[in-house]
Amino acid sequence: MLRANAVAHIDICGERVHLLAQRALYWPAQSSLFIADPHFGKSATFRHFGIAAPDETESDLMRLEHMLKETAAKRLVVLGDFFHARAGRSESMFQSFLDWRKRKVELRIVLVRGNHDRSAGDPPHDWKVECVADGWRTGPFACCHKPCEKPGGHVFCGHIHPAFSLRERSGSGLRAPCFVVGKNRTIFPAFGSFTGLATIQPEEGDRLFAMNGEFILPVWGTA
Repeated sequence: MLRANAVAHIDICGERVHLLAQRALYWPAQSSLFIADPHFGKSATFRHFGIAAPDETESDLMRLEHMLKETAAKRLVVLGDFFHARAGRSESMFQSFLDWRKRKVELRIVLVRGNHDRSAGDPPHDWKVECVADGWRTGPFACCHKPCEKPGGHVFCGHIHPAFSLRERSGSGLRAPCFVVGKNRTIFPAFGSFTGLATIQPEEGDRLFAMNGEFILPVWGTA
């Protein structure tokens, strides 16, 4: 069961969805979990070019498995940038994901291709990931990678890696990944733990929900 302070319940297009502190959105009506920008293999890409980086694959997959268990989701939708780069398609990363996939054989996985996916390539066939074009629809939601407008649908997207920044007069402050919920689109935080953050300037009507992995709370535009 999801802890109360680890989920924010909101309505989008008449559908109740749950924003999760671990950088995902759950849609109960369709038993679907959505994430964006996992960038699997990013640390392997760094190591390929001689830059030391910790392997984040196992911890990210464990976090994903925990959310799937907590929500009992039957479908996982990835809003682009499944892999970081072709150079990051390492044997160890592939084995980690394949082992994880064998424990989730009943889970339907849909990948909406993003800009990194075009150069990194699709997941291997035996991972059973359904790859679809940008703008793939499910109910009232248009699933894209980059923020855009889709007539007749509320856009779920990523790409930006949005963050909320709060700074005090002393100069100290905090910066945390966030959801950006607008009238026509919701921008997801990057799911991957080894990804950068981009401080976002909210547009009129935006609501921001910041998180730290344990807690999620409204920080902008929400009473």
